[in-house]
Amino acid sequence: MILNGIDCIDKYAHLFVGKRVGLITAPTGLNKDFVSTIQIFHEKFNLVALFSPEHGVRGDLAAGALVDTYVDPLTGVPVYSLYRKDSKRLTQEMLDEVDIIVYDIQDVGTRYYTFIYTMLYALEDCAQAGKEFVVLDRINPLDGVTVEGNVLKSGFESFVGNYPLSVRYGLTPGEVAMMANDERQLNCKLHVVRCEGWERNMLFSDTGRPWIMPSIGIPRFETVVLYPGTCIIEGTNLSEGRGTTAPFEIIGAPFIDAYQLADEMNAKKLPGVVFRPVYFKPSFSKFQGEHCAGVQIHVLDNRAVRPIDIGVTLMYTIQKNYEQFSFLPPFREGSRPFIDLLGGGSHYRETGVDVPVMLEQFREESREFARRKQPYHLY
Repeated sequence: MILNGIDCIDKYAHLFVGKRVGLITAPTGLNKDFVSTIQIFHEKFNLVALFSPEHGVRGDLAAGALVDTYVDPLTGVPVYSLYRKDSKRLTQEMLDEVDIIVYDIQDVGTRYYTFIYTMLYALEDCAQAGKEFVVLDRINPLDGVTVEGNVLKSGFESFVGNYPLSVRYGLTPGEVAMMANDERQLNCKLHVVRCEGWERNMLFSDTGRPWIMPSIGIPRFETVVLYPGTCIIEGTNLSEGRGTTAPFEIIGAPFIDAYQLADEMNAKKLPGVVFRPVYFKPSFSKFQGEHCAGVQIHVLDNRAVRPIDIGVTLMYTIQKNYEQFSFLPPFREGSRPFIDLLGGGSHYRETGVDVPVMLEQFREESREFARRKQPYHLY
């Protein structure tokens, strides 16, 4: 049986007994019996505070929603937001309430996904405040071996990339925390409650565990398989499928010829996938209520898929064929275009991009990152 950290919590009870515990969690914070980490800590230990990432500790907040402090109705424990307009950090007032902070959220093994930075910010804040930090580790659904994509460059940090990881980084949350704690010399008193039974070459589909949506944009494991590549579409004027039942699997826009695009992409014979012409009308997000055409990417072989190659090839194929294509402007004056933040550099917007050369450069950066991360493997 594959066990996550929360399933092994009784072996680590000594870390929490007699301490005021703060918990950073989300709807994926469940044990193998679907009991929430919130409930487990509320019953076993002195849980005094909950800290909410994007989407809320119960998953009842929309993407980007900002909230103030409130009380969790099921436990009576106060909830402090770590997704505020002015900051995504633990404040000194929050830290004064606790002796130890615990993190338990399922990640998707992809640099853009914001939960990992909620964890790293908390690690830094605990280090500065002299507080203990515990990661209840969870398996990486994209395995712990495969590394893809470029590494984030200095000067392009944001909440969708705040640490020099490759796009698909092949580490568990606990391993990322160990790496950051060491490389940044944070000297935090860090504990990792390890998974059991997981091997590095395992995908989520090998574990036999049911998929729990970490957010509404990641409804299926197949979404996770494609997400490291197709998430870059968010930095363009194309729909990445938000507002459909297959976000990050359906890509399109009103100006696209669905059959032409599917034929051209299938002719490239990218491993593990097939492209099907599709028509859709997003219920929210880009092109809300408009008739769009494009492709749905069907995953045929989880292990063969190389999502970065898919996303980059698809984006540049559309750019080449449609003059209506564009990268989105910066969200606010003085900031970088979103495609640069997702890309961890300005390479996607450079003129005369040679896609095969770019992808080979990404592979070289991935190989170097794979060497860099190896000393932090727990499994």
